[in-house]
Amino acid sequence: MTDGHFLTPLPGNEPIQDYEPGSPERISLASWIRSHENETVEIPMVIGGKERTGEGTFEQVSPHRHGRVLARVHAAGEAQVTEAIEAAARAKPAWAAMPWEERAAIFLKAAELMAGPYRDALNGSTILGQSKSVYQSEIDAACELIDFLRFNVAFTEEIYAGQPMSSDGIWNRTDYRPLEGFVLAVSPFNFTAIGGNLASAPAMLGNVVLWKPSEKQALSAHYTMEIFREAGLPDGVINLVNGDGAMVSDVAMSHRDFAGLHFTGSAAVFRSLWQKAAENLESYRGYPRIVGEAGGKDFIVAHPSADPEALAVAMGRGAFEYQGQKCSAASRAYIPKSLWPGVRDQLAALAEDITMGDVGDLSTFMGAVIDAGAFGRHRDAIAAARDASGVEVLVGGGTDDSEGYFVEPTVLVTDDPKYDTMERELFGPILTVYVYEDAKWSETLKLVDETSPYALTGAVFSRDRAATGEALGALRNAAGNFYINDKPTGAVVGQQPFGGARASGTNDKAGSALNLYRWLSPRSLKETFVPPKDWRYPHMG
Repeated sequence: MTDGHFLTPLPGNEPIQDYEPGSPERISLASWIRSHENETVEIPMVIGGKERTGEGTFEQVSPHRHGRVLARVHAAGEAQVTEAIEAAARAKPAWAAMPWEERAAIFLKAAELMAGPYRDALNGSTILGQSKSVYQSEIDAACELIDFLRFNVAFTEEIYAGQPMSSDGIWNRTDYRPLEGFVLAVSPFNFTAIGGNLASAPAMLGNVVLWKPSEKQALSAHYTMEIFREAGLPDGVINLVNGDGAMVSDVAMSHRDFAGLHFTGSAAVFRSLWQKAAENLESYRGYPRIVGEAGGKDFIVAHPSADPEALAVAMGRGAFEYQGQKCSAASRAYIPKSLWPGVRDQLAALAEDITMGDVGDLSTFMGAVIDAGAFGRHRDAIAAARDASGVEVLVGGGTDDSEGYFVEPTVLVTDDPKYDTMERELFGPILTVYVYEDAKWSETLKLVDETSPYALTGAVFSRDRAATGEALGALRNAAGNFYINDKPTGAVVGQQPFGGARASGTNDKAGSALNLYRWLSPRSLKETFVPPKDWRYPHMG
């Protein structure tokens, strides 16, 4: 054993590599992609530290080349989910009792493995399996996941250091216990970092976890789990189960020891899981923690004083990076009539210049949408816009699923601020613009606030401080992450803790200590050194 008040390394955001032509990092990653793009990986589940087959398999393909099978993935049945719960229960006593610095060391080592020898695997599997460009993969699969691990260790230290005051003869302490049971982590396809964080954040606090990643993120989840294992994570602390999310959640959330849900995905699925927890509430050991982020219909609103060039770039990047498949992606914009002609031309030119194709070519800006279902939803929305009165397809609108699920960066312009694509989350490269009269700034802010049930991200562009202040007030509840003169995407761990309210989720702010508090059940300890031996109080004398 060791004694001492140990200080963990000060965290800093992982530097983003540029992958410029001829750079060592570009050569290394391109080599990894070439050596893996035509192989089919057999991906087992990991239960109790053992690689397990399931009750069937499914395939993961490249969205930008859907004839290429990247992985054959073993899927859980009810028996494997139950086995994972039992494995977690066996691992919990020793994991919860481990000194927190030892737990922290495991995740700090995982971060170093991701920054070094596994960087190409994380980025390459995200490029191939989730159709992210090299830059989008780098800021997600490498940098953000590394940041989550390093900063969460620092936040854990900060939390544990928070202790109550003590009066004379008494020592008061707070024991930050993990939850009594297991946490179910359900992660989406679009961010490799989210999957790693949803599983590791509760584990860092001494919890045990069942991790069910999206079937469309199985390859990068597989590498993430391999890194955790190589870093020394004990068997059973995080159990990776692939397969049908509804079945996994049915089994896990009907179990007496279900203690928490860590979720990112659609609002409809999140509501159904919350309802599932409510239906089983009488059978649980305690009240489960429900933590979720559930999408958005994110906005950019511009004041007549806005910089047109900066506005156009923010609209293009915010809407079209990673094919608009970010929870934070800009999908509706409100532009003043006086600025629109210049912004329109710049935005159209930007969209037409975007390169789209196989993101294995590291010069490509934009890949394919994730699957046939997403492709069909975007194709149909664009077709409906073409037929709708008062709607113009300004640029883009083309779709092609012959080789990959490609949807062109598309800008729609509508004269109806409540048109379908101004309100409905599409999760694709489609931005809808409403042009308002300059004099109606205040009315437009009210419109922005009331149009969508979501409240995740938003941005205001203005060079008028009074107008900016008005927007901050009017839209205070419309976005959990609000940007001034910047696109509404790209939150950085430790700088802009991420999350929204309303239909967007519980706003528990991933990338901050606020999220970690949800995975703790504090116990207050009072120790009296010399207890009284006379039952009478002085006033009785």
